[in-house]
Amino acid sequence: MVYSCSSLLFSLHYVMFLYLLCEGKTQLLSKNSTIKAVFTFGDSIVDQGNNNNITTIVKCNFSPYGKDFVDGKATGRFTNAKTPADLIVEELGIKELMPAYRDPNLQVEDLKTGVSFASGASGYDPQTSSIVSVIPLSTQLNYFEEYIGKLKGLVGEKEANKIVNNSLYLVVAGSNDLANTYYTIGLRQKQYDIDSYTDLMVDKAEDFIQDLYKLGARKIGVFGIPPVGCLPCQRTLSGGLGRLCVEEHNQAAQLANTKISLALNGSLSKKLPQSKLVFIDIYDPMLDLILNPQKYGFEVVDKGCCGTGNIEVVILCNRYMSSTCEDDTKYLFWDSYHPTERGYRILVDQMIKKYINRFM
Repeated sequence: MVYSCSSLLFSLHYVMFLYLLCEGKTQLLSKNSTIKAVFTFGDSIVDQGNNNNITTIVKCNFSPYGKDFVDGKATGRFTNAKTPADLIVEELGIKELMPAYRDPNLQVEDLKTGVSFASGASGYDPQTSSIVSVIPLSTQLNYFEEYIGKLKGLVGEKEANKIVNNSLYLVVAGSNDLANTYYTIGLRQKQYDIDSYTDLMVDKAEDFIQDLYKLGARKIGVFGIPPVGCLPCQRTLSGGLGRLCVEEHNQAAQLANTKISLALNGSLSKKLPQSKLVFIDIYDPMLDLILNPQKYGFEVVDKGCCGTGNIEVVILCNRYMSSTCEDDTKYLFWDSYHPTERGYRILVDQMIKKYINRFM
């Protein structure tokens, strides 16, 4: 009996030792690998309201945008509720929502955990933002530099540098370059064929990433371009009477994605020591939602929930001219360009599972 009790006591101590050892390792891993802040740059997919107070038609701080957001409020997010920026910081346990840097009500504490510098309708091509008078990537970078100065004043230079160096940076751009600047407006088609235009896009993307690195960013994720030819508005404008996906536009997106991915994994990674550059494929996951909607519980993927769903976006999607569908959870797209929160949530869940560990 004494021997049994001694054995039991030893076993309990051993199990407790293993538990504490494992817990200590887990806490250490968590402490070293947890991302404390996220910053986003680019276009309307992660614009949290930066366009609200600039002179442009590309804004959405009016209903029915934000219909399913907190208190049904339109905040300048280009969807019915949360954007990928919100969902990512939520999934990572950082905070509930990501604010816009230009929000006049921005809380000081939010500077520590990340903000969005993105501007709806911007792109890698400088002409893309200038056509509709939105904030180009170069100015978004200037805002980030300004932000760093504010952060240093808030937490001190040492802590600010630590936050900047260990945060996650997400760049979402390219869709407007192809869908708007190249194909719909067509000005660039007079100067470039699609191969040389995608080269221009990639050159500008590389410049931006290098400038971001110079300011202290090390963990940079670059979202690929989705199948823009399947956006409801592109189907309407270029998909014929059947409103089919426009294959030429999709092929252009794939071409740009291949070049951006090669640049990130090749020359840029060599130029930027201690960086973690990750290409985040959005094309294939989104195309799967479009081709296999029933797998994800969607009923409508070829038009948006707002108005007819064929062309309405930004000012055309408003409470005076456009009604909304009864159940937006059945729709992949909110308007003719941007997904619903439900669509975004599926894509973000897949992204987090596939890519987040590559930044650790």
